[in-house]
Amino acid sequence: MPWFIGGLSLFMSFFSAGTFVAWGAIAYKYGWVSVTIQWTMCIGALVTALYLAPKWKATGNLTAAEFIKARLGSKVQKSFIYIFTIVSVFIKGSVLYSVSKLVSASLGYPIIPVTVVLGVLMISYTAVGGLWAVMVTDILQFVVLTAAVIIILPLVFKEAGGVQHFVDNVPKDFFHLVNGEYTWWFIIAFAIYHIFYIGGNWTFVQRYTSVNTPKSASKVAFLFAGLYILSPIIWMLPPMVYQSINPGLTGLDTENAYIMVCKQVLPVGLLGLMLTGMYFSTSASANTALNVVSAVFTNDIYKGSINPGASDKKLMFVARTSSWFFGIFMILIALGVPYIGGVVEFTLSLGAITGGPLLLPPIWALFSKRLTGKATINITIVSLLVNLLFKMVIPYINHYKLSRGNEMLLGVLLPLVLLIVHEFFISKRDGVSDDYLDYQRYKADKKETVLQITEEEQQAIKAQNVFGLKMIAFSLMFIAVLLLILAFITSKSSGLVTGIAIAIMAGAVIPWRASKK
Repeated sequence: MPWFIGGLSLFMSFFSAGTFVAWGAIAYKYGWVSVTIQWTMCIGALVTALYLAPKWKATGNLTAAEFIKARLGSKVQKSFIYIFTIVSVFIKGSVLYSVSKLVSASLGYPIIPVTVVLGVLMISYTAVGGLWAVMVTDILQFVVLTAAVIIILPLVFKEAGGVQHFVDNVPKDFFHLVNGEYTWWFIIAFAIYHIFYIGGNWTFVQRYTSVNTPKSASKVAFLFAGLYILSPIIWMLPPMVYQSINPGLTGLDTENAYIMVCKQVLPVGLLGLMLTGMYFSTSASANTALNVVSAVFTNDIYKGSINPGASDKKLMFVARTSSWFFGIFMILIALGVPYIGGVVEFTLSLGAITGGPLLLPPIWALFSKRLTGKATINITIVSLLVNLLFKMVIPYINHYKLSRGNEMLLGVLLPLVLLIVHEFFISKRDGVSDDYLDYQRYKADKKETVLQITEEEQQAIKAQNVFGLKMIAFSLMFIAVLLLILAFITSKSSGLVTGIAIAIMAGAVIPWRASKK
């Protein structure tokens, strides 16, 4: 697919309700450091564009899991799949909590029933269009949410009494690059973490392997990096300005800062459109995760170990049942987020504990000839256990707790150090592992047996891409019409809404023209 579609989709994969709840809470409480934190994603994307994205494309594998199996063995692949299954459900639980928090705060409904209802809707939702459907949806959410945030900015500054009034009525350290528990050590560790995350997350790897060349894969990550230079400033200004309007939020109430400022300044229709975009961006990512984990359970656990002779009908029943099981587990995790410190604590701690151990070894295997499957498993398990020890055991034994920066540093540096030790001190002195030699033979066999794409297949791919681009153009035009209708019925900033609608309408011409080419 076109690299710019992949780049926008990658960008939107980072962009969900969690952006507004987690980073919005930090922006309200600490100010500019919320932007600094998100700039680490730009750094991670630049490194990925230069070194990792083209390397993933050059493997010839469609997914990270396929590469892990070929390079490190099926046992390593299955172990990683099982761990990723658990971690994915936890991550999507935090995402569900974020969107439930927004809907609860905006509509005034209790958080628990909102979480349950939205979670059940997510489980029920069925994706029918594959990766292209995700791409199209991501782009539309990007347009809707970006338009809403651009409309918010002048309204929120007007509500605050102007830029100078905002600057004069926030804490003195509000515009410092680092603030509070988010020190330079944390920023450095978070930047390293995002190199692993953007360069090795299985969902994001698919964006790099779904384009035509390694150069296009780099462009996907470069586009993501470019968007993350300016967008964090636009996103984080509304909750920052809200600090000068209503400085009294404390504790978990700071997670409501974004939606409270939206309710105060946005036209009602646009607030509904923004909430819808937030919900369905969250729903799409959660649904993708649930489909993956249910497929893993059905194929690798049930069919692979419990009932190898299961019929297709039986497997489909197990897949649907397991989707509900994992979905209900996701809902329970979302309900528990407030009791473990809120979404900021949950998200950052989960990333610190699991990011380095799970994401770094496969990235290392892209470049290393010495890394073995056995060493990969040992390094991952040791790193996970040490991280869990410092996070969950030691604080209860002697009340010693790592700072936010040290927790993140431990999470990213421990697996890195262990990989370096194995690479240069433990591995074979001749420099090549048996697993790497097996991988070379696999690549040679794959190259010999690769099938050329037929003319019919090429036409089918072209038709699918044309249809996807036309769908994007049509949907953008539809959103523009909705905004024009809103501009006529609202009394707030109708001129600005009209201008945004015309800009989106003009933007619809780009994918339409691309479809004609």
